[in-house]
Amino acid sequence: MKPTEYTNVSSRIRDARVANSVAFALQGFFLAVILTELPQAQSRFGLSDTLILVAVVVISLLAAAGSVVAEQLAVRWSSRVTLRIGLGLIAVTGVVIAFAPDQPVLFAALGGYGVAVGIVDASTNMQAVFIQHGYGRFVLSSFYAAWSAGSILGALFVSGSEKLHVTWTEAVFVAAMVVLLAGLVSGPRLLGTRQAEAEPTEAEHAAVVPLRAYLMLGLAMALVFAIDLAVGNWSALYLKNELLSSSATAALALAAYQGASLLTRLTGDLWVRRFGPRAVVRVAAGIGMIGLLIVVCAPGPVSALIGFLIAGIGLPVIAPLCFSEAGRLTGGSGLDAVIARLNLFNYAGTLIGGGVVGAVSDLSSLRIGFVIPLLFAAALIVFARTFHARTTAHEPDEST
Repeated sequence: MKPTEYTNVSSRIRDARVANSVAFALQGFFLAVILTELPQAQSRFGLSDTLILVAVVVISLLAAAGSVVAEQLAVRWSSRVTLRIGLGLIAVTGVVIAFAPDQPVLFAALGGYGVAVGIVDASTNMQAVFIQHGYGRFVLSSFYAAWSAGSILGALFVSGSEKLHVTWTEAVFVAAMVVLLAGLVSGPRLLGTRQAEAEPTEAEHAAVVPLRAYLMLGLAMALVFAIDLAVGNWSALYLKNELLSSSATAALALAAYQGASLLTRLTGDLWVRRFGPRAVVRVAAGIGMIGLLIVVCAPGPVSALIGFLIAGIGLPVIAPLCFSEAGRLTGGSGLDAVIARLNLFNYAGTLIGGGVVGAVSDLSSLRIGFVIPLLFAAALIVFARTFHARTTAHEPDEST
């Protein structure tokens, strides 16, 4: 194993890291606004719970389509152009969502937003991997920390808007303008074609990605996002309906998981540099398994909250490692395609996390339903062998 080598990082790469962190944060911010404004949307448009569930599933499917679109746009132009298009589409659809007069217009705008989510998801990760190559060490987790911070800010924004009696239209419109303006300011600092896709050193490392490696990374990512969505969708209901907590206490479950997630992603880069991806994935999955085991066995709300907190300490660091590992397998425009296709497993995981856990819970209970993500965490320990043991972010094989 080679020692970790820290390359001299240019100001262009540092600026791109800041700009891409802003893009990650904007994605998390607006998504949190949409999700936390759902109660207001439900009363405003007379939406049933079933209709909301169908809308969430359709948006996930359209986001997968958006990831495919991102691949085509990035290969044709660049991931910078693709990301700027995606952020602009979020802003435009956000404005339409804010002023939607009825259900058909609302759902059409949400569909467009779903496509935008997929475009931004894929292109931010494309940029992140190229930026990491420029740093010569693992920095991908910090981008996901920016996403977590943005989602927390989005939730706080909606909470403050509610206290100030800001209307649905005003809140969503302001959030869309934040995305538009911040995207316009930060967009030019993203890596362009010369610094990323068409860089000669990247082209030298371009290679066909082995199908087995791609599928293993994709399945690991699907498992992570399935767990993540299971916690997001069902944790509050589990505390309230199964463990008989108050609504206020139930809401703390997701807060505990996301708060721990932010801490994990802020420090994840350091752990990966020191111990290597394989060890970090193995330990992170083990910690997540312990946390979810506590959740399943919890006799009351407090122990369940502790379990969700522990799960958040481990699991959220694995997703950026999947993209980082893909970054070792190819380069140039080929890397854009791999990242976009790998991102599809994100949405497969969200559908599994929402659908399978919900179906099992309907047949038995939410306690039994959370056995599913527990098993997923156990499987991730096995998938750790897919990740390399080196501590550098992007090294060519010594045989090349």
